[in-house]
Amino acid sequence: MEHELPAQRSGGDDESVGERLRTLRRARRLTLRAVSGSAGISEGYLSQIERGQANPSIATLQQISAALGLKVADLFGDDFTSGPSVLRADEAPRLALGVLGGRKFRLTPGPQHHLEVFLGEFDAGGSTGETLYSHGDSEEFLYVLEGTVKLCLGERSFTLGGGDSIRYSSAVPHRLCETAGAAARVLWVISPPSY
Repeated sequence: MEHELPAQRSGGDDESVGERLRTLRRARRLTLRAVSGSAGISEGYLSQIERGQANPSIATLQQISAALGLKVADLFGDDFTSGPSVLRADEAPRLALGVLGGRKFRLTPGPQHHLEVFLGEFDAGGSTGETLYSHGDSEEFLYVLEGTVKLCLGERSFTLGGGDSIRYSSAVPHRLCETAGAAARVLWVISPPSY
């Protein structure tokens, strides 16, 4: 018997990451100057992010989130419901990656207790940002659905194609970029959640 479950609402369609950052910053009664100073970015850049005029890298989002006392996953704050949670494809929280073209969608309805799953879509030359980043000390699994990507992992790098996968620690600084000049799609599974 199939059960009809209500859709898990997210901030993805109703509120952008920048708007969510502004809302959370104001709720904490923090100024742009205070948060940008703690995050190590300019006040003007933070303002552009909040107004949706700039797409921060994951590393930058981590810095801003830390300055607000949050994790990146908190920017997609869903309310907890008991029992099964459904996240409809068109409601998945979406995050622009860096400036080189890409999108990241959280596929797990929140809040995350034991794992997070993200879908990454990269345009030709797209990446997670210019700099390597790390988050927590979780086990991270990357599976390439289609295309070719390069994972920079500390001092090492790995070129992966469709069907390839790799497991690594999220504590090791890493960066992912598309390398074949065509679109690529990947799946990340992180346990425990550390975004």
